[in-house]
Amino acid sequence: MQLTNFSDTFSDNLALIPLMDAVAAIDLVDQSGASVAKIENKPGQAGSLRVYCWLAEKLGAITPEAAEAGLKIYAEHTQDARTNPGKHPNIDRLFNIKTPDQTLQVKRL
Repeated sequence: MQLTNFSDTFSDNLALIPLMDAVAAIDLVDQSGASVAKIENKPGQAGSLRVYCWLAEKLGAITPEAAEAGLKIYAEHTQDARTNPGKHPNIDRLFNIKTPDQTLQVKRL
């Protein structure tokens, strides 16, 4: 599925994704039903919340295909995350979703 053509700049890509003002936070849930992360709609996390919500809306969950699209959306931050593991945990998480059994569900809170 072709989602859209993303640019090389995260801020440009984020402008293509709807605001999520009504969502306070999201919970990322693995296949066993365990919560693996919470992303809040606050400065420093609001962009990731928008990315994850939009990907889940378009693809049903954070699947390997969604993770690949997410890495394109994060643009220049993706390379920074590769160079500096741990600096961008929401991007690092996408690097690790390679098979369908690693899919994460997004629960809006």
